[in-house]
Amino acid sequence: MNNRLAKMRKERGWSQEQLSKKLGVSRQTIISIEKGHFDPSLPLAFRLADVFDSTIENIFQP
Repeated sequence: MNNRLAKMRKERGWSQEQLSKKLGVSRQTIISIEKGHFDPSLPLAFRLADVFDSTIENIFQP
């Protein structure tokens, strides 16, 4: 699954560490999602959408 997570994070000036703390996950999880090696669980996808004030569909594309 493709995603815009890294782009959206950088637009806000957040580090991977800052985003991971906002979401309560490890920095490695953020790295894996950004690289497309890991698809987040549905609850995590909803938290990402909430943190970015966006929709899941805007962050992730099949």
